[in-house]
Amino acid sequence: MLQPLLIEIGVEELPAVALLKELENIEKKWAKVLQDNALLCEFEFYYTPRRLVLWHREFPSTQADSVEELFGAPVDVAYKDGKPTKAAEGFARKCGVSLDEITTTQKGSKEILYFKKEINGKESKTLLNSMILDWINQLNFGKSMRWGSLSESFIRPVRWINVMLSNESVDVEMFGIKSAKKTYIHRMSSFDAIDIGDIKSYFEILKEGAVTLYQDDRRLKILNDFSALSHSDGFDIEIDDELLEEVVAITEHPTALLGDFDKEFLRLPPEVIITSMKEHQRYFPVFKDGKLVNKFVVVTNALTDDFSKVIEGNERVLRPRLADGLFFYDNDLKNGLSVAGLEKVIFMKGLGSLSDKIEREQVIALNLFEHYSNQICEENGKSLQENRELLKRSVALAKADLMSEMVYEFTELQGLMGYYYAKELGEPDEVALAIKEQYLPSGENSELPSTILSSVVAMSIKLDTLLGLFSINEIPTGSRDPFALRRAVNGIVRISKEHNLKFDIVENIRELGANYKDIDYEKLDNFIIERINQYYNVNPSIIKAVLNSGERELLELHKKIAAVDAIASSESFASVFSTFKRVANITKDFDVSKELHVKEELFEQEVEKALYKAFREVDTKQYETYEARLDALFSLKPQLDKFFDDVMVNADDEAVKNNRKSLVGSVYKALLHIADIKEISV
Repeated sequence: MLQPLLIEIGVEELPAVALLKELENIEKKWAKVLQDNALLCEFEFYYTPRRLVLWHREFPSTQADSVEELFGAPVDVAYKDGKPTKAAEGFARKCGVSLDEITTTQKGSKEILYFKKEINGKESKTLLNSMILDWINQLNFGKSMRWGSLSESFIRPVRWINVMLSNESVDVEMFGIKSAKKTYIHRMSSFDAIDIGDIKSYFEILKEGAVTLYQDDRRLKILNDFSALSHSDGFDIEIDDELLEEVVAITEHPTALLGDFDKEFLRLPPEVIITSMKEHQRYFPVFKDGKLVNKFVVVTNALTDDFSKVIEGNERVLRPRLADGLFFYDNDLKNGLSVAGLEKVIFMKGLGSLSDKIEREQVIALNLFEHYSNQICEENGKSLQENRELLKRSVALAKADLMSEMVYEFTELQGLMGYYYAKELGEPDEVALAIKEQYLPSGENSELPSTILSSVVAMSIKLDTLLGLFSINEIPTGSRDPFALRRAVNGIVRISKEHNLKFDIVENIRELGANYKDIDYEKLDNFIIERINQYYNVNPSIIKAVLNSGERELLELHKKIAAVDAIASSESFASVFSTFKRVANITKDFDVSKELHVKEELFEQEVEKALYKAFREVDTKQYETYEARLDALFSLKPQLDKFFDDVMVNADDEAVKNNRKSLVGSVYKALLHIADIKEISV
C-alpha cells in the first residue's frame, strides 16, 4: 500500500553558503537511507531558511517481504561420524533455528549447509525515526553546534519536527523534540505554531502564511521581479548565479526592491562597489548602457504593504560600506604604488619573502623576453628597449597593491586594484594591463591575458611558483594541490597556444630552473605531462603517441595532436592504421633513432623499388601542416601492402634483411617525427 509521507525538520535560520555546499548531497543521502531500508521510492526535497522538507507522494506503508539465504560449512566439516560439529551448531545458532531445520545445497563441487529465511517486511512507520536520524546525522554542513543541555549537534538548533504518514503523525524524537502535527509560517505573519489537520492543509497553511516552500518558485519570483524592475526603468540587473542561489536560500517570501546610493561613490572602480554590495549586503548591481549606475537591487524577506522603510534601511546600511571604500581608494592613491613592506611578507617557507619572489619573476620574465621580444615589439609597435622596461616595470609593480588598504579589505581585488591605481598614477597602459591580467587564466574557462607582454608577466608568476614549490618538494599529491600548480601548468599551456609562444617544457624549464635548487626534474616533467594529458579533449592514446615522438615544445605538441586527432577521427583511418601498425611492429626491435641507410642495389624485387621511390617522393616534399604530411605518408598504404604481401622482410641474407628493415624503418621514422603510431588505440 502506498501513502503520502511528509517530513519537515524545522530549524533556526540556516546559513545559506553551508546549505548550498551540501545541497547536491542531501537528496542522495536520503535516497541511500531509503535503499538501505528497502523503501526506495520517488520523493522531492524542499528547503527554506527555516525548514528541510522531504515529500513523498507515494510511500510504501511496509517493506516488501524478502528472502535471506545463509550458507554454512561443507557437510563433511559440519558432521563427523554422523554427529554435528561445532561448525554445524554455530551455523544453526546464526540462523536462529534448530539443526533439524538446516538443509544442504550444492555449491560448486561441495555440498554445504543451507538455510533459507523468509523475512516479513516491517511497517515503515516503525522505521522512520531511525531513518530520519540516520539522514540528519549524515548531513555535512561543515561546522555544527550544540544547544541547551544536548550532546547532539547540528548546523542550527532544531525547533520542531513534523512527520505525517497518510495524514497521521508518526512518532519521531530527536534533539529533545518530539514530532507533532504543527508547523511555523513566516515570522511576520505569526510567531506561534500552527496546527495541521492533514498533509494537504500543510501546503495551504504555508502558502497562506507567506512561506514559498518550493525553492524553484522563489527563484522564479525573484527573476520576475528583476525583469519588472528592469523594464520599468530601462536598466540591466547583473545576475550573479551564486548570489541568486544565496538569496533564494535566505528568503521564504522574496521581493526584489530597487535602492539608490550617492553618485559620488561612482568615483570608485566598479568592482569595488560591486564587491562591497555582493559580499557585505547581498545586493545586485545595476547597469545602464553597459555602465554601473548608482542603484542596487536587494531581495527582502519582509512582509509589508509599504517597502519604503525597507529600501531606506538598506540604503543607510550601504552608505558607510561605500564610504570606507572611497576612503581606502583616496588614501591608496595618495600613498602611490610601492612594494615597500613586501620584504616582510613571507611567500613560503624556504622561498623567502614576496620581494624575493618578485626578483625571481624578474629573472624569468627577462629570459622569456629574449624568446618573445620580436612578437612583443610587433604587437605594440614599441622598441626593444621600451618593451624591456615595460616588462620590468610590470613585474616590479604586480604585487604592489598588496600593501594597499583596499586590497587588505578586499583581498580578491588584488591585481585589479593595482590596475586602477597604475592608471590613475600615470603608469603606461601596458603596465596597468599586465598588472590586471597577471593571474590569468584563473580557471578552466577563464579569460587569457590579452597581450603578449601581459602573457609573459602571467607566465613568469606561474613558472616561479611551479619551480619554487618543486624546489622545496611541495608537490601536489592526489587531489591535494593547495598552491594550484595544476592550474598554473594549464595556464602556461593555454597562453602558449593562444599567443603562439614557443615553450619547451624540458629545455626552457631546465634553463629557468638553473636558479633554483634541488628540483627533481623527472617528477616535474611527469607532472607537466600529466596536465597536458588532462588538457586535451582527445583520445588519450593520441596524446601519448605524440609525446612518444619526443616532442616537448608546446606549440608543436598542439599542432601534432590536432593533426593526428583529425586524421584518426576519419572513417578510413582504421584500414590505414592496420597497415602502419604493422610497420611499427616490424621495426620494434630495430633502432630507428640511428641514421638509416637504404641501399637500392640490395633491392631484389620491384615492390621494394616502388615503395622506396614513393617514400622518397613523399619524404622530400615540404608540407604546410603536419596533417598534410601525415596524409602523404598514409598514402603509402598501397605500396606497403604490396610490399608486405610479396616480400619476406626477414630474408636469409643478413644484408638484404637489414636493408628491408631500414626501408620500413624509414617510413616509421618519418611518422615518428609526428607521432608513435603504434601507441594509438582505435
